[in-house]
Amino acid sequence: MAGKIFLNGKWVAREAAVVSVFDHGLLYGDGVFEGIRAYGGKIFRLREHVERLFDSARAIRLVPPYDPAGFSGHIKSSVRENGLRDAYIRVVVTRGVGDLGLDPDKCPSPTVFIIAGSISLYPKEFYDQGLSIVTVPTRRNVPEALNPRIKSLNYLNNILAKIEGKLAGCVEALMLTDSGFVCECTGDNIFCLRNGTLLTPPVYLGALKGITRGVVMELATARGLTVKEEPFTRHELFTAEEVFLTGTAAEVVPVTRIDGRVVGEGKPGIQTRALMSAFGDLVMREGEDAYAV
Repeated sequence: MAGKIFLNGKWVAREAAVVSVFDHGLLYGDGVFEGIRAYGGKIFRLREHVERLFDSARAIRLVPPYDPAGFSGHIKSSVRENGLRDAYIRVVVTRGVGDLGLDPDKCPSPTVFIIAGSISLYPKEFYDQGLSIVTVPTRRNVPEALNPRIKSLNYLNNILAKIEGKLAGCVEALMLTDSGFVCECTGDNIFCLRNGTLLTPPVYLGALKGITRGVVMELATARGLTVKEEPFTRHELFTAEEVFLTGTAAEVVPVTRIDGRVVGEGKPGIQTRALMSAFGDLVMREGEDAYAV
């Protein structure tokens, strides 16, 4: 659990880390965030995460109060200040304090906070045996309305899908596009393996351009797999040899049942296990040392 929080340029105790009820991040979900991992004191793909944070901010015309180098420094400091080696880091930039109206120009200064603490992953049994997911009625936001590539604080779309998945007895849920194509899960990207080809939905459908997603695509290509980003339906999932999810928190987790249908042989597949292992090795080798000052 995080002990010290970076809040608007100061380190404060957890119980003192508060924001105004007039902050537009709270009132309207007007803000952006990133989730980042540290392994053994090294922050994995820090540059890519900070770049995506700034892309999200730029898309909503939000100007962060620090440049990318400044954010990177504060992110590293959050790990050191809390004496962590393995950590999950949440970076949040809100529009800031304003009035009760929608106008973002009434918010003169953004709010920034960084939380570094431990994270509860899926139970080990899911990585060993695979998890079950279910398709839910709630569809993914269409990019023309609120582009899911913007990691905004407005996550109600995903939360509604998560509720539906849990009501169906699953910890993760599959979301389709408004046209019925597979998009992503509530917190993870999705992949399926068919005849030696690894498929994942393209970001133009509304899937997040996940950092872990990109890493796994690189690792799969290095293993000789053909990787394609193209639209597909649940049929491809139901008939796939292997299915797995990727995400900063989840890393790489196999899926062995979808909508009651057994995937492949009903256990984590050879390629999935290999990618899990390769990813685990990579995160221990790469990263920016949070303790190198």
